[in-house]
Amino acid sequence: MLHSIYSGKILTRTARRGFSTMPRENSETIHIRKCTADEAGLLMPRLIGIFDAARVYMRKNGNMTQWTGGYPSEKVIMEDILAGHFHLVCRGPDGEVAGCFCFRPSPEPNYSVIEGGQWLDDGPYWVVHRLASDGSLRNVGETVLGWCMERCGNLRVDTHADNATMLSLLERLGFERCGTIYVEDGTPRTAFQKVLR
Repeated sequence: MLHSIYSGKILTRTARRGFSTMPRENSETIHIRKCTADEAGLLMPRLIGIFDAARVYMRKNGNMTQWTGGYPSEKVIMEDILAGHFHLVCRGPDGEVAGCFCFRPSPEPNYSVIEGGQWLDDGPYWVVHRLASDGSLRNVGETVLGWCMERCGNLRVDTHADNATMLSLLERLGFERCGTIYVEDGTPRTAFQKVLR
């Protein structure tokens, strides 16, 4: 078992079981693992429920236009799973799924053009998309982004300008605002990057 530290948390990685944050007093362990194709059908209602909960949170916090029209759809989620990029955030190694995200390597086609700034570098990078939580675990976003940074050292993320929670989290974790990118439907997103030097 390997241990590493970021943002004051001790992270535990095992080859077979995935990745966990060790619990603080009165808290639960967050465990991150890849979602497999074999479990996708069984988990899909739970995953849709997590995205629904995230949408409700967004609307309550002034983000009225992100993830509309049924996005992300079951098709998008399944494509992430089949590509090996979809990860689950669980309560401990065998616990209930409380969050999820897509973590994949470059290139990201939507990042080829950036306005009002520039990326920090032109090297290989990884991307986080569709980070969502049902709200039942604390620090999911921070844990996920730390987990991703440990694996790649060069991470790009985009978010909606009205997603105050994500904007605040990225800035607090030292991500640099790089400019504006546009997603498939032509709408803008604020682009961030963090590079471990």
